[in-house]
Amino acid sequence: MLKNVRVLGHFEKPLFLELCKHMVFLQFQQGEYVFRPGQPDSSIYVVQDGKLELCLTGMDGKESVVKEVYPGDSVHSLLSILDVITGHQKPYRTVSARAAEVSTVLRLPVEAFLSIFEKYPESLVRVVQIIMVRLQRVTVLALHNYLGLTNELFSHEMQPSRLPPQSPHPTRTSPIRHGKRFGSLTVPEEHREAAIKGEATGWQKMINSIKVYKYLDCPFPTSRYLNIVCAGIQKGLRSDFDMAYERGRISVSAEDGNTPPNFTRVNEVPSGIYLYPEEEPGVDNIFTPVSSRSSAALFEEAQKEVLKLMRIEDPSLLNGRVTLHHAKAGAVLARQGDQDVSLHFVLSGCLHVYQRMINKQEAVCLFVTHPGEMVGQLAVLTGEPLIFTIKAVRDCTYLKISKSDFYEIMREQPSVVLSAAHTVAIRMSPFVRQMDFAIDWMAVEAGRALYRQDDQSDCTYIVLNGRLRSVIRKANGKKELVGEYGRGDLIGVVEALTRQPRATTVHAVRDTELVKLPEGTLNNIKRRYPQVVTRLIHLLGQKILGNLQQGRGPFSGSALSLPSMTTSADVTNPASNLSTVAVLPVCDEVPINAFNLELSHALSAIGPTLLLTSDIIRERLGASALDSIHEYRLSGWLAQQEDINRIVLYQTDNSMTPWTQRCIRQADCILIVGLGDQEPTLGELEQMLENTAVRALKQLVLLHREDGPGPSRTVEWLNMRSWCSGHLHLKCPRRVFSRRSPSKLREVYEKVFEKTADRHSDFSRLARVLTGNSIALVLGGGGARGCSHVGVIKAMEEAGIPIDIVGGTSIGSFIGALYAEERSAVRTKQRAREWSKAMNSVFKTVLDLTYPITSMFSGSAFNTSIYKVFQDKQAEDLWLPYFNVTTDITASAMRVHQDGSLWRYVRASMTLSGYLPPLCDPKDGNLLMDGGYINNLPADIARNMGARTVIAIDVGSQDETDLCNYGDCLSGWWLLWKRINPWAEKVKVPDMAEIQSRLAYVSCVRQLEVVKKSAYCEYIRPPIDRFKTMDFGKFDEIYDVGFQHGKLVFTGWARGDIIENMLKDHRSADYNDSKRTDSCTCPGADFTDLAEIVSRIEPVQTYVAADGERSVLFVVVKMFLLMMSDRTVPLLLLSPPPDAQMPFKIMLDLIRVINEES
Repeated sequence: MLKNVRVLGHFEKPLFLELCKHMVFLQFQQGEYVFRPGQPDSSIYVVQDGKLELCLTGMDGKESVVKEVYPGDSVHSLLSILDVITGHQKPYRTVSARAAEVSTVLRLPVEAFLSIFEKYPESLVRVVQIIMVRLQRVTVLALHNYLGLTNELFSHEMQPSRLPPQSPHPTRTSPIRHGKRFGSLTVPEEHREAAIKGEATGWQKMINSIKVYKYLDCPFPTSRYLNIVCAGIQKGLRSDFDMAYERGRISVSAEDGNTPPNFTRVNEVPSGIYLYPEEEPGVDNIFTPVSSRSSAALFEEAQKEVLKLMRIEDPSLLNGRVTLHHAKAGAVLARQGDQDVSLHFVLSGCLHVYQRMINKQEAVCLFVTHPGEMVGQLAVLTGEPLIFTIKAVRDCTYLKISKSDFYEIMREQPSVVLSAAHTVAIRMSPFVRQMDFAIDWMAVEAGRALYRQDDQSDCTYIVLNGRLRSVIRKANGKKELVGEYGRGDLIGVVEALTRQPRATTVHAVRDTELVKLPEGTLNNIKRRYPQVVTRLIHLLGQKILGNLQQGRGPFSGSALSLPSMTTSADVTNPASNLSTVAVLPVCDEVPINAFNLELSHALSAIGPTLLLTSDIIRERLGASALDSIHEYRLSGWLAQQEDINRIVLYQTDNSMTPWTQRCIRQADCILIVGLGDQEPTLGELEQMLENTAVRALKQLVLLHREDGPGPSRTVEWLNMRSWCSGHLHLKCPRRVFSRRSPSKLREVYEKVFEKTADRHSDFSRLARVLTGNSIALVLGGGGARGCSHVGVIKAMEEAGIPIDIVGGTSIGSFIGALYAEERSAVRTKQRAREWSKAMNSVFKTVLDLTYPITSMFSGSAFNTSIYKVFQDKQAEDLWLPYFNVTTDITASAMRVHQDGSLWRYVRASMTLSGYLPPLCDPKDGNLLMDGGYINNLPADIARNMGARTVIAIDVGSQDETDLCNYGDCLSGWWLLWKRINPWAEKVKVPDMAEIQSRLAYVSCVRQLEVVKKSAYCEYIRPPIDRFKTMDFGKFDEIYDVGFQHGKLVFTGWARGDIIENMLKDHRSADYNDSKRTDSCTCPGADFTDLAEIVSRIEPVQTYVAADGERSVLFVVVKMFLLMMSDRTVPLLLLSPPPDAQMPFKIMLDLIRVINEES
């Protein structure tokens, strides 16, 4: 039960048992308080049975429940734990807990940690780092990225942390214990005037006389990828310190020695001078600009202050690790999102700390770091990217300690982390401390349900790491996949806001860590900071817009039906949120080492990639790292690697070892790798995998030699592996199959990693699939005009645009299948030209005529022409993933085909009504017609198959307004005479083929408009309107039109940033850039409910609406109406339900008022 407290869950068994000795069982009656404001905040409480209510006392003295604590849950604040272990214990201020019913509670005093740290000093580093990571990733992530709060999270007055004047008494070591506080920096009047005029003062001249060198930014080195991939680079990483280094992304350096203090000038465009008030008289401030003081004395005095602030016992620890810097006004010392961060200790001037506002370009000032204060500790301790920008608004002198130097100091004296962490804790606002009690950090084991359909909605979740799957149970008992969620995703927000039962069941695909934001906490925040409501409106607006773009209702309960398990139901492709991939070989003959190195090389072009094997784990974490006793340490370390890297590859052993089980348990996706030219028998690991209830996505990957035969018998592979949701064929370079020793293999791939991965290789295609960056080519229907598809594909190849998925309708399905088989525009052109030539044969056409009951032609000749092109090829045996679309006239539905007899489904997709008979589906006997009648340009299908970008080429019929008005009837003989008589006036009347083509275009014109406007689609239409549907004899001319138009379009793309954006991984380090809300919504809600949903705050006991509430609602509604300015819903239809609450009625009145004004 105690392990549910995340900070305790990272302890090994000996440490954990030591803590358990201090536990106390307490019994509470209903209504009895567990603790109240004023009592010492020094314990962790875990509910064994019963229920507790966590309450906040407001300014009016009334209590509001922000969280209900059930058995297994805990009440504690990690910041309070930090206060106790740093010796700054505080009482509860506004937080209290009471028993909602008779309850048994376990109490663990935080003082128990102190005895642990005495026995195991290294564990101190880990505990502090866990607390800091939780503060940044849990509390700040939830409150900033999702609720839009910024400077509300930080304390603006830092008086308790300001340094005291230098004391003559050496016994005083802790600046916090002194009663006297530092005032602001004194700027003499003459220096103020000089500063304003831009002149150098004596103080500045003294500083400027010191040697200056250029300040350099140090970006995160990309060369580390190969060091990580090729095992054996780092050795001996076993302790908590080394794990802290891993978390901090520090490489161990052997460099040592005493170097003189460097002085740096930071030059950037000044943004103005900021003058600070006079300090208190009589304070002898070492930072006062006295020109007689030498730089060496300044540096020495400043080092003493750092020693006191960080409580460093040995002054020599700072030797060579501290540098003196001067920043000009306007200089930016560190930017939000930077990985390479340092500690900055201000000597004179000040440093302003800014944070970008969510979905805005402007930044807000969080706080100001004054002389004697430090900034940058949080990012240094956690190893996370910097969450703010540090800027010198005026000239500033400061000391700098790099992250690696701080970690070296920490190794020598672990207690420095306490001092650094305490300076972070006192910077947090009282509001953050309250939220630290209310917001939970929880874990869900693989296979367990987070919540079930129809459960009560009482909270919202944010995924920190892991993977979750959402499934809806239909009325007929069948289950349907709704979506998958990964790191940073928001789950259950709509149901929690609407207070509707859960619409789906969500369970963990693998071990998952989440932030839990209780409903009461969210209500409290909304009441306190009304701007949060606008942020929630924005999140819900994104959800609504995404659903509308997908062709669903604004608040649909489930997503589109999925053609396969690999596709996504949600607005964003779930593969873009894959973090971990396990690679499992079918047999020992699979060159798994070379495969993983090749894949790592391709992935490193997209983002940081880490390859882990059991040997690498033992080498980096110790020989016993995989023992069960170190379970939590290993889990924590692996979670860190997910944070640091875009993708982590787990290479399994060749048998079901503990490491193999760990790989499977950690995986978002499992790649089952086999050899395409071998028998499709099940491997030993696969059989064991089948017997375990692994919920992760499984993909079959078949490897083929570069000079070997093409794919075949894929169906047999898939039939024996029903658990595989998809497959990919990879043509491998010769080096993959060459037999080399591990050392030789490493040498080969060291050279490979020096080069950029080929974006057209199959491994790069697999890398794009795994990271959700696939590019799909979708070819529309249009008869002979589709010959231009081949020309556009040729232009794409020349422009260097890779193609990962191919699909199409009608002629597009034919050309797409050819390209998916050949992967060469030249060979595709040759085969398409031969087929077009055969299509132009009048003799074969006449022989195929039949009595026209169902169609004019029997279809035999057309079937033969298609069969000659594809033979008995199955769709599964194509190099590229392929699909086509047909119209099922038996079931009146669209059919998407990704497997089966290739020639049959291509023929079905090209079946024009009246010309050819419907094709009977060999699977179910349904009658299939041309897909153009239902979806002539199926870009949405490609999107659902996992493509992030869809290049859609439209060759359908366009509107024609110059057709002949021939009256009420039409004689074919008259038309024939007009055409064969050279002196007769020509009339423009569409023939049967053109009418069929126009019908197909008309029936899906609305869907085409949606595709053209969608953000994921790049729409191309070559100028082929002058060609007719049956002009197959003009193949070369039509091809050339497509090629020239493609060259023109792609040249424009190359000049801009379209191609670059296609190939760029859009998963931002800042969570809010790529987040989406979940698909689980309340089925009964509509646009008119939205403002009321997000604005509703449940009353607190006798809470009465304040006078300002109407104005707040006015702002909220007005913002909402601006979002919905297209007036999708007539405002006249708004009418409150009879039992509506007063805020909703006020809101409807305001809506009408605003509507009249506008």
